Amino acid sequence: MEFPKLRPRRLRLSENIRRLVRETRLTLDDLIYPIFVRYGENIVEEVPSMPGVYRYSVDRVVDAVKEVRDLGIPAIILFGIPEHKDEIGSDTWSEQGIIQRALRRIKKEVPEMYVITDVCFCEYTTHGHCGVLKGHTVDNDLTLENLKKQVISHAENGADMVAPSGMMDGMVQAIRSALDSAGYTHIPIMAYSAKFASAFYGPFRDAAESAPAFGDRRSYQMDPANAREALKEVLLDVQEGADIVMVKPALAYLDIIAKVKEATLIPVCAYNVSGEYAMIKAAGRLGWIDEEKVMIETLISIKRAGADMIITYFAKDVAKLINKGII
Repeated sequence: MEFPKLRPRRLRLSENIRRLVRETRLTLDDLIYPIFVRYGENIVEEVPSMPGVYRYSVDRVVDAVKEVRDLGIPAIILFGIPEHKDEIGSDTWSEQGIIQRALRRIKKEVPEMYVITDVCFCEYTTHGHCGVLKGHTVDNDLTLENLKKQVISHAENGADMVAPSGMMDGMVQAIRSALDSAGYTHIPIMAYSAKFASAFYGPFRDAAESAPAFGDRRSYQMDPANAREALKEVLLDVQEGADIVMVKPALAYLDIIAKVKEATLIPVCAYNVSGEYAMIKAAGRLGWIDEEKVMIETLISIKRAGADMIITYFAKDVAKLINKGII
């Protein structure tokens, strides 16, 4: 009998050798944790469709941020739920807006935390769409004017980075111009460059109270069937001045993450979205999967596909495992 000379199993026989040859690793430096801030006082309420994820009032959000900091996670991204909504989402640039008040509080008490702000309008408008409406259609260019006001207000109140998520044409160029003209040349832009019109966003819309009052967002978010168009959107944002580009969702779009990584020379972020999180949590609670192992495998797959950073509701869970040396 002739034995095989090449035996890949040799490098799998013990945990130590597997560690030595491991190609992809999750670290604390990969993680961004999303935080929902809402109006009211002394509120810490769990999102029913997202076990372990909470909405915080401004007076309680600092405790959440300190927990993230103490776990070693370097950044958060803020989403706001205002007390009053209107047709144009004016809370987004109000000095007393929910994000502005949260930014001031966080930067006063946890100044070392890197704070990214989601820049959009769906949580702030009565109609739940991502900009100014003309009839039942979002007016792209009127929305750009309001985006300029929003990002300047965020920068004035302490945001370290802004992340426009509305998929408006020209949004990165408009935001970069506005920030630069206001003296905020140092504020980076993380663009939701390839954001697909996905069914995986359902639990987020519960958490952020941002479901559209009519219709859907397919006229501005991307068709899930299109890969080349995703690259077009990404490359346009790079030309317009994006510092980081994002693919959202992550798990059903690993091929897009890989293509974007190959096509660009700037960091790539992936958003491990609410539906991806909720499915794993639900199956784990039912005992159908090993939740911890599936969580790790999911995040590893996103990193392996090419993501340099991952926005994930699992950030705290995975950070605890990293800190214990389990990952």
